[in-house]
Amino acid sequence: MEPISETLKRVVKAPAFAARYEELRNEVMGSPGVQQFLSDHSDEIDKDVVDRSLGKLYEYATASHDCGKCSDLIGCTNLLKGFEPKLVLSRGLIDVEYIKCSSKLLDEDARAISRMVDSMYMQKDVMAAKLQNIDIFYDDSRVTAVRSAKNFLNVYDETGTLPERGLYFFGPFGIGKSFILGALANELANRRIRTVAVYVPEFLRDMKQSIQDQSLNEKIEFVKNAQVLMLDDIGAETMSAWTRDEVLGTILQFRMAEKLPTFFTSNLSYDELEHHLTYTQRGEKEVVKAARIMERVRMISSPVQLEGENRRGK
Repeated sequence: MEPISETLKRVVKAPAFAARYEELRNEVMGSPGVQQFLSDHSDEIDKDVVDRSLGKLYEYATASHDCGKCSDLIGCTNLLKGFEPKLVLSRGLIDVEYIKCSSKLLDEDARAISRMVDSMYMQKDVMAAKLQNIDIFYDDSRVTAVRSAKNFLNVYDETGTLPERGLYFFGPFGIGKSFILGALANELANRRIRTVAVYVPEFLRDMKQSIQDQSLNEKIEFVKNAQVLMLDDIGAETMSAWTRDEVLGTILQFRMAEKLPTFFTSNLSYDELEHHLTYTQRGEKEVVKAARIMERVRMISSPVQLEGENRRGK
C-alpha cells in the first residue's frame, strides 16, 4: 500500500489540483482587503507566509464585509452571524479575528435603547410612539405640547442635566396625551436615559395584590427611583386613602425631595385632580391630604393643556 504522504504529494502535483489551487490563490489575492493588509505589513510578510496562511486569507476574502453580502442580521452569511473577519498577524502567520459588524452594532444599540424604557401596564402602541409622528397640525395645543416636550429634551442636550420639573399633560379623553408621553420616553431612551412609564389605574389596583405577594415595597422603590417617571392617566383610578397617601404620596414625596423629573397625563386639570383626590372610594372627604398630594404634583411638573376631539378609533 502506498504511504499517505506519497499519496498527498501525488494529489498536490496533479494538474487539476494545481490549477484549482492557483485559481483560489488569485481569488484571494484579488481581494482589496487582502491587498491592503499585505501592503500595510509588507516588511513582515513574504510569499512563504502568504502560502502558509492561504486558508485564513480565503476565509477573510470570501466573507461579507460591511454587511455587503447580507440582507440583514438574520440573513448574515458569515461564519459567525453578526461578526466579520479582520486580518491580523499572529506568531509569524496571517490569522483572522472576528469583530462585530455594523448590523450587529445597530441591533445591540436598538436593544439597549429598548431596555431604557420600562413599561408597567402601558399599551404597546403608546410605547412605540415617535415625537416626529405626532400630528402637530391637528390643533395649536399639540404644537404647544410637543414644543414643551422638545424644550425639556433641549435642556438636557445643552447641559447634560435633566430638568427637575416634568410636564402635566391634561385635557379630554382620547386626544393623544399618552402618545406624547410614549414618544418622549423613546426620545429619552435614545439619550440613554432610563424611563419608567406607569398606567396609574392598573398600577394602583396591583398595589393591593402586592401586599399579599410581598412585592409592594419592591415595586414602589422601583417606580419612585426612576431616572424619569411617567404617570399615565392619573385621576382615572378609584382612589382609596391608602393608595393616595401610602403609594402615590410616598412616590411623589421622594421624587420632589430628590428633584427627579416626573411627567403626568390626566383628563383632569390641577384643580379637578385635587377635587378627585379629596374624596376616597368610601366617600370620605380629606381636603388637607389631597392638598398635600397636589402640592407635590405642582412642585414637580408644569401644566400643559391639550384640546380637541376624541381621535381614538379614527
